[in-house]
Amino acid sequence: MQNWLGTVVRFIVSALVLMLVAYLLPGIRVAGFTGALVAAVVIAVLGWVIETLLGKRISPHARGIVGFLVAAVVIYLAQFLIPRFLQVNVLGALLAALVIGVIDAFVPTELR
Repeated sequence: MQNWLGTVVRFIVSALVLMLVAYLLPGIRVAGFTGALVAAVVIAVLGWVIETLLGKRISPHARGIVGFLVAAVVIYLAQFLIPRFLQVNVLGALLAALVIGVIDAFVPTELR
């Protein structure tokens, strides 16, 4: 039960961060909290797939330039899977990856 609750909390926090990023930055739009929650799930699944296929070193958690670029690509690709909920251009994806990376540095994903 606790693991399930932790996962739900993680996605809610991710959705709130995504909404904040969309509010602050140009080039990214999220369709409300539901859209942000759906986008957070899709982004997490895409990130997991890429990490599974290419290995942990490619992960955004590596916090290097490759991880940053992978995060931006994941955010950009997510819009094609859920166009009703997320719209982002290349600059928006890059800026979102940067801001999310900075936020993640202060609130690590494992604690969310």
